[in-house]
Amino acid sequence: MIARIHAREPRSRANGPGVRFVVWFQGCSLGCAGCFNPGTHAVDGGEGREVDDVLAELDRAIAGGGAPITGVTLSGGEPMEQPEAALAILRGARARQLSTLAFSGFTIDELRADPARAAALAELDVLIDGRYRAGERLGDGLRGSANQRIHCLTDRHRVEEVEATPVAEIRIAADGAIVLTGVDPLKIRSLR
Repeated sequence: MIARIHAREPRSRANGPGVRFVVWFQGCSLGCAGCFNPGTHAVDGGEGREVDDVLAELDRAIAGGGAPITGVTLSGGEPMEQPEAALAILRGARARQLSTLAFSGFTIDELRADPARAAALAELDVLIDGRYRAGERLGDGLRGSANQRIHCLTDRHRVEEVEATPVAEIRIAADGAIVLTGVDPLKIRSLR
């Protein structure tokens, strides 16, 4: 199965509790005004990747040493616009005993109303839902705006643990590239 992927991050502490493997899906039809990740919106952007290749990359991250990977986070774009691919990655995470978290602009009720999206929802420990509203911007924790909700769908994580996630992180890759990640990575400027 092919997934349209914008980016991956093998180890992140700013995309959910613990150390997480993050997959940003490419494509979002919701078009929330003020979205800070508009490069993920075009459905023809990113790259087509076999889900098995993404899971093999997860396995390499797990085996790569350092702090153990504790979870997988799906972001975007909109991961639930590719529900079959999201489901396959989430099931792969579960098979590896990892926690699962997804950001979705769809509400939990909208996800439950669609069978394919509901199947992916059933594999989540945590869902952060709701369209981004620039007028209600938070930029702290994992919610971008005040209307978004954190749903702990299993007892693996507590809301307080999810809210304690760092707002952003900076990683310098082996090739010298600088990777900024988090709900509002540019907020790092205000942390100086």
